[in-house]
Amino acid sequence: MASSIGNEKSVNPVLRISQLDALELNKALEQLVWSQFTNCFHGFKPGVLAHFEPEVKAFLCLILWKFTIYSKNATVGQAILNIQYKNNLSQTEKYQPLSKHQKLWYLIFTVGGRWLEERCYDLFSNRQQQSFCKIKSYISFGSGLLKLCGLLNFLIFLQKGTFATLTERILGVRSVFCKPQSVRQVGFEYMNRELLWHGFAEFLIYLLPLINVQKLKLKISSWCSPIAGLSNTENTLATHCRECSLCGEWPTMPHTIGCPHVFCYYCIKSNFLFDMYFTCPKCGSEVHSLQPLKHKIEMTELHV
Repeated sequence: MASSIGNEKSVNPVLRISQLDALELNKALEQLVWSQFTNCFHGFKPGVLAHFEPEVKAFLCLILWKFTIYSKNATVGQAILNIQYKNNLSQTEKYQPLSKHQKLWYLIFTVGGRWLEERCYDLFSNRQQQSFCKIKSYISFGSGLLKLCGLLNFLIFLQKGTFATLTERILGVRSVFCKPQSVRQVGFEYMNRELLWHGFAEFLIYLLPLINVQKLKLKISSWCSPIAGLSNTENTLATHCRECSLCGEWPTMPHTIGCPHVFCYYCIKSNFLFDMYFTCPKCGSEVHSLQPLKHKIEMTELHV
């Protein structure tokens, strides 16, 4: 609605997406209010609100209705999006607020209908009389019929863009803008950053499995701590190599791969089975042959 001279206001139709956003904001507000209310009863016995939950929800919705529809002709979601309800039954094109009857019927349809739907099972579940069973079946049939009508109304809303809910169509209330809408300035910087980051993450997910991290780590460790000056004789192996080049412990069942270093059998065998192109982490030699060390390395030599 655009403000004009005096109390006269012209109306501007509301986009479909804005009306749907307002409905979602209203649902989120109701859930937030209910969660905050239930947090007040965490210290009480579990299930203290279970027997009165429909009534408590109806009371909270009544309070919200008093300070939104009754006072401002708009729900909280509509107020956030600069939207108000207009009395569409009036003949004039100027803005007309909702009448008291429309506000009361809005309360009955929304709050009362929801309470009846939640309470009808408890009201008639323990009744065995035939009349109560019929009433329960009628209520169930009516609830299903209303949901079907709501679906048809939503399909019509998607086509024409007015009356997002069945309650609005029945009562003749329409959503309009409070002020003329300016051109929305949409910034794509945040979206570009998100797309760039997601693309980079997908690239890493595809690339990382192709990299042999263990071999790369061993290669870097061989560059950082190179060992030189060792001969290829077995005496040198028995004299100098008193630790496994992989685990750093005293070699168990020592084996060699053709370079001047000793490995535990299980260390070298597991790494070679994992990577057929495994190289020595000390000197970078490839595994030519896995052979046991002929000379025994005694533990007593460690203290010599």
